[in-house]
Parts: sequence; structure tokens; C-alpha cells
Amino acid sequence: MKATRRDFLTTAATAAGAAATGSFANADDQDHGHGQAHQHDHQVVPSDMALRVKSLESLLVEKGLVDRAALDALIDTYEHKVGPRNGARVVARAWFDSAYKQRLLTDADKAIAELGYGGMQGEHMVVVENTPAVHNMVVCTLCSCYPWPVLGLPPVWYKSAPYRSRSVIDPRGVLREFGTEISEDVEVRVWDSTAEVRYLVLPERPSGTEGLNEDALAALVTRDSMIGVAKILPRREGGAA
Repeated sequence: MKATRRDFLTTAATAAGAAATGSFANADDQDHGHGQAHQHDHQVVPSDMALRVKSLESLLVEKGLVDRAALDALIDTYEHKVGPRNGARVVARAWFDSAYKQRLLTDADKAIAELGYGGMQGEHMVVVENTPAVHNMVVCTLCSCYPWPVLGLPPVWYKSAPYRSRSVIDPRGVLREFGTEISEDVEVRVWDSTAEVRYLVLPERPSGTEGLNEDALAALVTRDSMIGVAKILPRREGGAA
């Protein structure tokens, strides 16, 4: 379903105060395909916060302080031109090109810029690689610092207080709630994003993908795997993951 400008503004205004209930995966299950049954609270009448945001927007437009076309263009940018598909391209190139991977791990900003991505909220990037011995996951314990140019807007659960606190205290427990089991012989490293540095996880390339081109590899990469709360499953016979 295509989001309207009102939907976007409502989400932006209310997401910061949203707290995850139950497992973090249920917060936006539709986005990362866990397929678990859960219920959503639906409001017939917009929340008080949503109405305030809409009123403020209308007032700013009426007084000429905000250009509605510019606002629409900004929303369109984050809906269609930035997001996880950009990060997936970065990951796919690293899997496909070992020299690019080395540049990405050495100087992420420059390597990501090679593919045309960068800008506000994407400065000072660091890429951390998952290996058979190490699994990385990313959190922002203070607020919701997040690499917008390569991952888009942060999901609700990423900004929730339970995720921000428990990821540091019990990372394996949080990963299990996302359906990600990490064996005890694998080290789990938690990286705390800030306004000065933002992290992106380079997932392990799944087995059975040796003959795939970059486009096909990019299609396998999920947002959650680049945050580190999910792994990319090996491809089975017939090409299914």
C-alpha cells in the first residue's frame, strides 16, 4: 500500500514514543517477513499527536514557512530513493568484488560513495563484517541514530526503549526474539551508533550463491540482516532461500 504524506507524518511523529510489546520482531513483522501472527491496534480517529502534527503542518504551509512541494519531495526521497535497497547494493558489491569489500571495511564512506550513496545521517560510516566466528548487531542506546542513506528510516522497534537497553544487556536473547539463534561458540558484538558514527553490518554471504550476479545477490539482502538482528539463509535447491 502506498503511504500518503499524512501517513508518513503520523508515523514520524508517533514512532519516537512507541515502545515494543512482546517480541521486538512483532513491532513491524510485515517489513522483515517473520510471518508470525500478531495483532495490531487500529485507531479509527487519529491520535492527538497525529492531529497536532497535521495542524502544525497546515499552519506552517499557510504562513509560507514550509513549501508543501518541498515537503512532498523530501518524503518521496525517503520513500523511494533511499532505503534498504541501497544498503543491499553495497552488500552485494562487497560479496561480488573482494577489492570493493576491502575498501568498504577500510573506508566505508568512500566505498559507499562509489555507488552514489551518502549524505545527511550517513556520515562517518563504519561497516562491520559477520564471519563464522563473529556476529555483529547494531543499536543506538541514546536515541535512534541510523544510516538513512543506506537503510532508510529506522523501524519502530529500533527506536524502542526495550531494544535500546536489552541489546546491550542480553543481545543473544534479543536475537532469539527475532528468530536468530547464534551458537555459543560465536562471539556476539554490539555496536552503539551515535551522531558521530553509524554502523552497517556486512552479513555473511549465504552458501549456494556462488553463481549469482550482483542484482540477484542484492535481492537476498534484508534490512534486518544489515542491522544484525537477522541472518541470510542459505539457498536451497531450486533457488529458494
